[in-house]
Amino acid sequence: MKDHFMLAFSNLKRRGLRSWLTMIGIFIGIAAVVGLISLGQGLQGAINQQFEQLGKNTVVITSKTVGPPGTATGNLALTTKDLNAVKSVRGVQDAVGILVRYTSQVFKNELKIEPVIGIDPKDISFFSAMQNFNVIEGRDLKPGDTFKAIIGNSYSVDGKVWKRGIIVGETINIAGQDFKVVGILDKTGNPINDAAIYVPKDTLREVLNIPNQEDEIDARTQEGFNVTSVADAIERRLLQLRNEKKDQETFNVQTAEQLLTSFTNIFNIVQGVLVGIAAISLVVGGIGIMNTMYTSVLERTKEIGTMKAVGATNLDILQIFLFESGLLGLVGGAIGVGLGIGLGKGVQYIAGAALGTNLVQASITLPLIFGALTFSFLVGSLSGVLPALQAARLKPADALRYE
Repeated sequence: MKDHFMLAFSNLKRRGLRSWLTMIGIFIGIAAVVGLISLGQGLQGAINQQFEQLGKNTVVITSKTVGPPGTATGNLALTTKDLNAVKSVRGVQDAVGILVRYTSQVFKNELKIEPVIGIDPKDISFFSAMQNFNVIEGRDLKPGDTFKAIIGNSYSVDGKVWKRGIIVGETINIAGQDFKVVGILDKTGNPINDAAIYVPKDTLREVLNIPNQEDEIDARTQEGFNVTSVADAIERRLLQLRNEKKDQETFNVQTAEQLLTSFTNIFNIVQGVLVGIAAISLVVGGIGIMNTMYTSVLERTKEIGTMKAVGATNLDILQIFLFESGLLGLVGGAIGVGLGIGLGKGVQYIAGAALGTNLVQASITLPLIFGALTFSFLVGSLSGVLPALQAARLKPADALRYE
């Protein structure tokens, strides 16, 4: 077996340029697959961490609407009455409502359309626990605040949102009204949260003329209560309040675990499609290996005849050619793994530098590396099966006479 391996390695080394050209399809495919899977695993881990921070005892109620938060109107919109109903459900420890609006913002004569989130200052502790709401400069919003604002970390960094970052005490115009910045939040790594402004909800209602609407209601369950059961009770209570029927409701009630499951299912489908597209190059690489091995059989027909004449069996010839094709796949896979790791880490660095987010991570694991190498070896070996069988079946006399 060792002699067969060394002979196969020697043959590939002798045909160096052809071997490298044959491996191109393999290492491009493996690089793309490893890069995409590593980024997918890293993003999945970051999202899991975000949901763990959200808390397993959290229930999220949103309107069934197509579009960003704040686009629900009429009967589709959640209201303060819905929020009070959620608070009254047995098993709910506390619940908060938030407003999310994309609206005009002006700072130093620059105009942007960015998210503004209206929260009740008395609910700051809830947000601190659920969304890593941590003020590092200035202070939190407090009851009695009106035209005051806390800014996400990106607002304080030069060039992130504005040409010059905002500092505590400065004023930003939101929807035609001036708000004084009283606090700056710590960086969360979530680009949406880091590029948002938080203002008192009642003030935002007044400015935008939305008297009793809630864009999202977040509830926490009491210890000892089953989260899913409480979520079902919230759904029944809202159906009764809004006079709606099951399966025709205009709202969604989901636990953090259900949200994570939904995201994971969608993400796995998208990642599977992308990996499937990348794997097409592996098929192309496999065809290239098969073509190279067929050519090799023709070029070495006399050599095969000589080996058989001195005692080589069909199995020996089969193993030599299978080792050659497998090595082509394995070496191509090893190069592809290296390129894939570089691709994943490069995307991670660029995303961190350009977007200021830690959600894009490349997770390189031993099972991923081992699986990629094993798969590339199998692609190479399977691609060489037919050429190897053709070589093994050659008759010595015919092979020696081949011109």
